[in-house]
Amino acid sequence: MVGHLIGAAGSLAALVGVLAIRDGRIPPTINLENPDPDCDLDYVPRRARRAVVRLALANAFGFGGQNCVVAVRAPAGR
Repeated sequence: MVGHLIGAAGSLAALVGVLAIRDGRIPPTINLENPDPDCDLDYVPRRARRAVVRLALANAFGFGGQNCVVAVRAPAGR
């Protein structure tokens, strides 16, 4: 929803994951108009959804083949 931020894209994805855990809201999947009925995934179309979020995973892929994955989880007891 913000375009490609080149080197900052992975940082933003990690931040969105942290905020989803903190605020209990799953951000929406943009531009999802016609989901494939054979692909039974839990999409979040058009609007954010409230949920208990305990774990977030952010994938970042850079030019030249750099790949990074960051997993963030809520503190124990939350």
